[in-house]
Amino acid sequence: MAQNPHDLARRLADRAEAVCRHYLSSGRRQGGYWLVGDVRNKPGRSMYVRLKDTPKGPAGKWTDAATGEHGDFLDVIRESCGLLDFKDVTDEARTFLSMPPPEPESRQQPRQSPAPHGSPEAALRLIRMSQPIHGTLVQAYLRERGITDLRGTGSLHFHPCCYYRPDEHSPTETWPAMIAAVTDLDGKITGAHRTWLDPRRRDKAPIDTPRRAMGDLLGNAVRFGIGGEVMAAGEGIETVLSLRQAVPSMPMLAALSAAHLAAILFPGTLRRLYIVRDNDPAGNGARDTLIERANATGIEAIVISPELDDFNEDLRTLGLDALRMEARLQIAPQDVARFMALAA
Repeated sequence: MAQNPHDLARRLADRAEAVCRHYLSSGRRQGGYWLVGDVRNKPGRSMYVRLKDTPKGPAGKWTDAATGEHGDFLDVIRESCGLLDFKDVTDEARTFLSMPPPEPESRQQPRQSPAPHGSPEAALRLIRMSQPIHGTLVQAYLRERGITDLRGTGSLHFHPCCYYRPDEHSPTETWPAMIAAVTDLDGKITGAHRTWLDPRRRDKAPIDTPRRAMGDLLGNAVRFGIGGEVMAAGEGIETVLSLRQAVPSMPMLAALSAAHLAAILFPGTLRRLYIVRDNDPAGNGARDTLIERANATGIEAIVISPELDDFNEDLRTLGLDALRMEARLQIAPQDVARFMALAA
């Protein structure tokens, strides 16, 4: 008897066309694929499901070309039936497969206890459940914001159905999300930052708080590249990645807020810190605190300022060439030669 998700997915894949006809009834077969609008069974052709094992991949795997979402038939059952609890998904799969119910809980291996809400452990589990961003909605979202060079962005991940709850009295929703790993100076994951996304607009989801962090953030950050003697630090992920389009090989970090930027921990190797400033009062305060802290430890602090509100607005409004010129004028000459060579 199949008792784990892999076995259930494999059994569903053995009956791929029947699964599609049942759960994705708005679609139709074309050659070796089932075409449908999306995993929620809307009409269309952007999602394709492989019906047989091929050298390109196994049966049952699907991809939505419009959103970058992909998965297996358990994901299809969850989304098309609107299920939230994974047990309900597996129960539905067993019902479709005419399988007997699972063994009583007492005869099974004990389930992993839930991690405390918002804890570093919960953040780590979320990151492990996510996938690389290449070819996903996260990549499309960043491209819409002018961010196309994604070298060194291994700290970013994609989750196709990340839980979102407006408040404790509201029902839980699911949205695709960009998941960013927050790490300490030793590379240990201490938290996660979620940016929920709208797959149709390739923008942030239309919810009250599309960005939320969890875990231990103080002193830690989302890191791009390996820190050394020179590093840049800013607030937002998109802001830092925008500057990185112009200075692609400089290690950078996103502290996720002005308050956390002011409190970042310095690597022992750091000799020069570029402070990526946002043009607002909170950004000014973070700048002043960070300059004072850096100077007190013998670290040279250099402020890099945008023309507009932040560097992502500069990138989108003024263009990459203008952003490169801004960076070239504000970065030390030796660092221009060292870190901007790839931007030529």
